[in-house]
Amino acid sequence: MAIIVNLDVMMAKRKISSSELAAKIDITMANLSILKNNKAKAIRFSTLESICKALNCQPGDILEYVEDEDKGN
Repeated sequence: MAIIVNLDVMMAKRKISSSELAAKIDITMANLSILKNNKAKAIRFSTLESICKALNCQPGDILEYVEDEDKGN
């Protein structure tokens, strides 16, 4: 996967629990867990916006692009 979700890092920096964030952004704990564990295949911009608002951060603080190691030039 080339996009890494660093949601757990931002949550730790902001000292917010999963249950608190889930309640603030109106998302299930199961879906939040999928995001935190890099299992999500997509994220809605509205969800990303809610996360950024709740954590007072930018999308780039949460999402990171990493080159696939198995693709050589």
